[in-house]
Amino acid sequence: MQIKNNWGAGMNDFIFDVDGTLIDTEKMYMLPLHQTLLENGYDFSYADVEKLFGITSMDTVRILGVKDPVDIQHKWFAKIKDYTQYAHVYDGIEDVVRKLHEDKSVKTAIATSKVEAEFQRDVIKFGLDKYFDEFVFSTEVKHGKPAPDMILKGIEKLSADPKKTVYIGDTKYDLQAAHAAKVKFALAGWRTEKSADFKDTDYFLETPADLLKLLTDK
Repeated sequence: MQIKNNWGAGMNDFIFDVDGTLIDTEKMYMLPLHQTLLENGYDFSYADVEKLFGITSMDTVRILGVKDPVDIQHKWFAKIKDYTQYAHVYDGIEDVVRKLHEDKSVKTAIATSKVEAEFQRDVIKFGLDKYFDEFVFSTEVKHGKPAPDMILKGIEKLSADPKKTVYIGDTKYDLQAAHAAKVKFALAGWRTEKSADFKDTDYFLETPADLLKLLTDK
């Protein structure tokens, strides 16, 4: 699959996913979920749960078809604190978001499936929050990804121009949400490989530094 990157595309507004894009949290979330399912009699493989990474926790357990989604969600989240050592910022991310934030022509936001308490636990500790102008959490919108609600709320908060806005994410749900919001989508290639699921991707980023190529030519 080939993605035709249009570098120098004149993007001024950058909205980021968190999990799998800024921070590698897959194992932190999905290992305790898998363990919770096994302990409650569900015969799922790790691959079964890993493919649902990136959407809201309630959507995840509902898609898995468990009998009591709320109970499983609570048991899952009680375990996450024992897996936080698996989370880390991707190489090159902090340097790039710092440069974007320092550019006075650029506005940056986070639009994430996390609730604010998860954001405090997973992002604040790494100090990334200081590089962003606005934040959107799942509790602020009616529908999670792949619906466009979170990205549209980010555009609203930034007073952004959709034509100059790009959403950076790592899952097919991020791609679908971006295009539903009528903005460009950039795939975080440091987490996700090119595949048929991403044939409609606008930009394939091999490294975080590729984001700087999307800025308005000066």
